[in-house]
Amino acid sequence: MRSIIETAWENRELLKDPETIKAIEAVIEDLDKGRLRVAEPLENGKWQVNEWVKKAVVMYFPIRKMETIEVGPFEFHDKMKLKTNYAELGVRVVPHAVARYGAFVAPGVIMMPSYINIGAYVDSGTMVDTWATVGSCAQIGKDVHLSGGVGIGGVLEPLQAAPVIIEDGAFIGSRCIVVEGVHIGKEAVLGANVVLTKSTKIIDVTESEPIEIRGYVPERSVVIPGSYEKEFPAGKFNVPCALIIGKRKASTDLKTSLNDALRENDVAV
Repeated sequence: MRSIIETAWENRELLKDPETIKAIEAVIEDLDKGRLRVAEPLENGKWQVNEWVKKAVVMYFPIRKMETIEVGPFEFHDKMKLKTNYAELGVRVVPHAVARYGAFVAPGVIMMPSYINIGAYVDSGTMVDTWATVGSCAQIGKDVHLSGGVGIGGVLEPLQAAPVIIEDGAFIGSRCIVVEGVHIGKEAVLGANVVLTKSTKIIDVTESEPIEIRGYVPERSVVIPGSYEKEFPAGKFNVPCALIIGKRKASTDLKTSLNDALRENDVAV
């Protein structure tokens, strides 16, 4: 399938070819069932991005036709089927939560009124809270909490090099935005309104000197919104950043250690 997908990526005329269409549809079915992933963890702790799988997701759109989907009094007009059979999958879905076919949602996931896009992978025990969105091909680990209004970016528009990765046990606070392939480590905590892009400065302020990183939040870090002064032709202005203010303690009660870290720094989530 990979060879067929890569060839069609370079020659879109092949999207009319039955063999190409069959291969693309097979990839989407495997994504839907969790047999394939756009990105996957390796034994050494790193992540491997399967670029060819993401290309199949992108090419699935032009081979689909628009159709009307009626759900009781509700009506949609789209190219993509909606995910179904939630009882069989062991997923709790609160109205009006929606997941597209081609997204894998593991048993034990709770979807409050929210949205999960095609190609995404949401692992067991995760809560996708009210009005949270999981973008195309995003990778969400086990026991993650995506709080109300969280925006997890996708990779379809524009096509990014890597999907957003949220590892096991992470807590993403209300109205956070994580986009452009930013990687959140295990059990990390983002306080409310943290915005992370690939270019956002993430500054560790827990030592005597600040340490700057970009694109990655180390595991068990507690992060809050911040700003720093930057000079422009028109003068000096404050620019958003993110501040690492502490670490979650390795305790059984992670919520307590989180509250301690926030309380010590007089921060609310």
